[in-house]
Amino acid sequence: MTGSAAPAPPPPAASDDLARLAEHAVGLVRRAARSGPVRVGLGSGRAATAFVHALAGLVRDGARVSGIPTSAATAALARGLGIVVTELGPEPLDLTVDGADEVDPSLDLIKGYGGALVRERIVAAASRRQVILVTAEKLVPRLGTRGRLPVEIVPFARALCERRLRELGARPELRATVGQPFATDNGNWILDCGIGPLEDAADFARAVRAIPGVVDTGLFLGTADTVVVADGGAVRERRRG
Repeated sequence: MTGSAAPAPPPPAASDDLARLAEHAVGLVRRAARSGPVRVGLGSGRAATAFVHALAGLVRDGARVSGIPTSAATAALARGLGIVVTELGPEPLDLTVDGADEVDPSLDLIKGYGGALVRERIVAAASRRQVILVTAEKLVPRLGTRGRLPVEIVPFARALCERRLRELGARPELRATVGQPFATDNGNWILDCGIGPLEDAADFARAVRAIPGVVDTGLFLGTADTVVVADGGAVRERRRG
């Protein structure tokens, strides 16, 4: 069964915090658009969906913006809202706007609850800047605090990956939808790994990615330039370094 990162409800159902985050991110795109056409990476998940809706308003106002989506669901949403959707090219994107499931004090992330982690990493790497939108409950003292780390795997390698992940202390569980394995847009499966707060996230990420059959993990270390946090009606930026 083929799955995709499901978009969140449209703006009327989005929280006030998500709307504030989306408008803040659109302001970043608006400033960039003053210098010419802007190519924006479009993330997946609730915060990214709110941003795509807000970005469509900027496009309707005449801004020259094109989007490179991180999932089929985001691509369909963007096209439906009138945003030009393109593919990655040789030139870097101006910025990527996405969400995250955990953010630690160093602005390292856990992503992938929506199932689009591989394409999210590719688009982020192709961008000059990654902007992450989160509400305050996503802020954690240490990655792993919320107890879940998605790992995308080649289906053929499931048994090996599960065994090796258990040896690392994780508790892998195959993600399923309607009784069938959830398949990413890449045709792979996701093991949702139960974990605790990680003492050394970089070391753990290296160990997981060394397992044959692992495509990627939800540990995004050093990728975010800016994290925009909405909390109690206020929006603030945190920048790396």
